[in-house]
Amino acid sequence: MTINIILGVALVLAAAWTVMTVRLLRSVIGLALTSMILTIIMFKLNSPLAAVFELSVCAGLISAIFISCISLTQRLTDEQMTVRQKERFSKFWLLPVILVLAGVALYQVPIPLDFHLQVAPGESDVRNIIWNMRHLDLVGQIVILLAGAFGVVALFKD
Repeated sequence: MTINIILGVALVLAAAWTVMTVRLLRSVIGLALTSMILTIIMFKLNSPLAAVFELSVCAGLISAIFISCISLTQRLTDEQMTVRQKERFSKFWLLPVILVLAGVALYQVPIPLDFHLQVAPGESDVRNIIWNMRHLDLVGQIVILLAGAFGVVALFKD
């Protein structure tokens, strides 16, 4: 139960940091971190297929695409960053208040966080299929994601 609360708080903090940070690269890192925490939550909720897709697509592929786009942009000066930061805080000042109120409201409502979904008899578990029967597909997916990330770095490096 405590780990669920810690994961929920970490997810909210990572998402808030993603939105509030001024630097684009830090936002991408925050988005990947948020996606990784969400993946852990999905695994804990016994939804491994959704978790695998969340981790591979959102944390991996989308982050690589965003980093490649960021590498094509120009860096802002310190004055421009100060102006942008003031604009961002003026737009999103209400966000932490809403997050705290939502957290308090969710804390007051009893939510069962320790339920488990049952697999129907005769069906294979998705974790068993991915890790034991189709492990070469998983390795191939990891290699493709890494090749894409290294390709983006090699193409757009100064």
